[in-house]
Amino acid sequence: MKTTGGSDAAKRRAGERAAEAVADGDVVGLGTGSTTAYAIEAIGRAVDDGLEVRGIATSFQSRQLALEEGISLTELDAVEGVDLAIDGADRVVDDPESAAHGTLIKGGGAAHTREKLVDASADRFVVVADPSKLTDRLEASVPVAVLPEAHTVVAERIAELGGEATLRDAEHKDGPVVTDAGNLVLDCAFGPIGEPGELAERLSSLPGVVEHGLFVDVADATYVGTDDGVEVRRY
Repeated sequence: MKTTGGSDAAKRRAGERAAEAVADGDVVGLGTGSTTAYAIEAIGRAVDDGLEVRGIATSFQSRQLALEEGISLTELDAVEGVDLAIDGADRVVDDPESAAHGTLIKGGGAAHTREKLVDASADRFVVVADPSKLTDRLEASVPVAVLPEAHTVVAERIAELGGEATLRDAEHKDGPVVTDAGNLVLDCAFGPIGEPGELAERLSSLPGVVEHGLFVDVADATYVGTDDGVEVRRY
């Protein structure tokens, strides 16, 4: 469910702007994806200049990049809290008149379980995005991480909720995508999602569901990189 579009320059602007919010001594959640990678690289350059931070990686990908950039890593259970989390999104509702303004769909990289844990634990959660990720309403499929033995049962329950679940196949290996935690991913199409909060609660209540990709009332701001600079949405 990865999205396309958005220039590298726009992504870089968003990521680097978010990195400027990191203060000395912070514990920082390090999200996953191409836009967040620019933030991690910018934090790494600041570390080279003397900034002291500890990062909590949300995926194998972000962990490897953080280590390459010289960022000290820790774990969520080893700190008192997370000061700031920086992460991307596949979709961001951008409609100030909507109750869903700032709601996200994440999980295109199949890292949304750990991403939600870290992002929701942070004092501040900043989304980095390019304009291609903005939408006035959610219509994209919702990734749902499930226990492997439960994927058929969960798919049936998704159908009862009016959705169509498709097991995500790996692109460069036979078989399904397997998350860092050993779970499978169902991409669940519901059409236009009028009440994302209600759907989020229903998905969370299904036995066998580990985590879903609807992030409702989690983000504090979105930094949108453009051709001219960065636009900030606060929620």
